[in-house]
Amino acid sequence: MNPSRLFILRPVATSLLMAAILLAGAIAYLELPVSALPQVDYPTIETLTFYPGAGPDVMASSVTAPLERQ
Repeated sequence: MNPSRLFILRPVATSLLMAAILLAGAIAYLELPVSALPQVDYPTIETLTFYPGAGPDVMASSVTAPLERQ
C-alpha cells in the first residue's frame, strides 16, 4: 500500500495526526530557553612573564607578544 493512499483514505486520522504534530511543535517552541544575553564561558589563558630590569614596552614587544603568537 502506498503511504499517500493511506492518508488519503483516512482524512480524520490525518487531520488528528497533523493537529498532534502542530500541538507538540507549539509546546516545544514555548519550552525553548531564550535569553537576551546568554551566559557564555569563553576560554581564556593567563600568562605572567617576568624579565627583571625591562620596561613595559620591552616586555610587551620582545617577551609577551612572541608568547601570544605561539
